[in-house]
Order: sequence, then structure tokens, then C-alpha cells
Amino acid sequence: MSKKIFWFVGIVVVCIVGIIVLTKSTEKSAEIDYKGQPFLGEASAPVDIVEFGDYKCPSCKDFNDRMFPIINKDFVETGKAKFYFMNYSFINIDSNRSAQFAETVYKELGNEKFWAFHELLFSKQPTDLSYEKVDLYTEDFLEEVLSEIANEKETKKVMKAFGENAGQEAWDKDMQMAKNLGVQSTPTIYIDGKQFTGKTYDDFVKMVEEATANGK
Repeated sequence: MSKKIFWFVGIVVVCIVGIIVLTKSTEKSAEIDYKGQPFLGEASAPVDIVEFGDYKCPSCKDFNDRMFPIINKDFVETGKAKFYFMNYSFINIDSNRSAQFAETVYKELGNEKFWAFHELLFSKQPTDLSYEKVDLYTEDFLEEVLSEIANEKETKKVMKAFGENAGQEAWDKDMQMAKNLGVQSTPTIYIDGKQFTGKTYDDFVKMVEEATANGK
């Protein structure tokens, strides 16, 4: 399938808080604090790509399944960009729980385990949209998911830390940042601090290339 097709093919409707808001890409880069955030790619990569997402958001799963692999291949693996995932969890109570749990995985087990858990958790999202508002991602469920990519010792370490709210501060930071940026839907993508509002993958490529040129 051509990369020049509609950007969110299959992502017809993004997950939105409240009302639909039409936004324009700002000329001035927004303030995004990348410190202490999980990312993929080389630390020296010149461009920062950020996804604000919710683990219960069907559109985020679709983005993760369809678009991220292309972005990863074209920009992350080539050393052209870093890719960050930051939380904007709003759909249900287990959105918050799963986000804080993922932050705990990152804090206790590091970047590699975080991304393994991140990918696996999205793969577990139900295809039936009626479950969106159901509290499915319980502590027991999250522990079970973690145990698929972590050993028993690592799993116990994370569960203990999660019980002590180890992921709360990082989650709070993401949520406050999303609020300051005016994020109202997921997935919302930023490229070097500017919100991506294009429609096609060509638009995305152009914006990354412009960010690369501006950084020189």
C-alpha cells in the first residue's frame, strides 16, 4: 500500500476528549521536556518525534500497528529521529492505571523492557470497541502481560514499585505537559515541538525533513 495514501487510513476517528477541535500547526515550537522519557533511536538523532497516546485508545493501537513501523524504518532505524511515547490517558480508569504501570516498568527495568511491554500491551487491546469504557486493565492483567516479557524477579520488582506509586510522578509530568500543549485527542504527534496536522505520509516526511534542516 502506498505511503502517499491518507495518513490515518484505518484511523478514521481519533480518540477525542470533549468536543472536536480544529487545530493549526503553530509556528513556534512548544515546550516538551524530553528528559527521563522512554525513546527509541539513537540519542544523537537530530529530530524528536513524540506521540501522546492512551493504551485504551483504538486509534493509538491502529497507529502503533500501521504507521509506527513505517516511521521506525524510515527515521528511527536510520538515525534520523528519536521516537518518544508520552501519556495522555483519559478514556477510562484503566487508561491511567496502565500508563502508570508502564512508567513503573520503565523506571524499574529500563528502556528496552518498557518498549517490549508497550508493544505487547497494545497488542492485547480488544478489537470490540464496547470494551473501551470497561475496566479491563486491572493490576492482575498488567502483571500477567509483564510476565510475558520479564522474568519472575523483574515482575516482582515492578509490582512492588507499582504498589508504592513509583510511576505516578512520571505520569503526572506527561499529563501536565499534554495539558500545557493543548492536547485533546490521541494519537497526537509532535515533530520537534510542532504538532503534526498533515493528512499524508508525504506531509509527515516533509515536516521531519524541515525539522532536520532547521536543526543544522
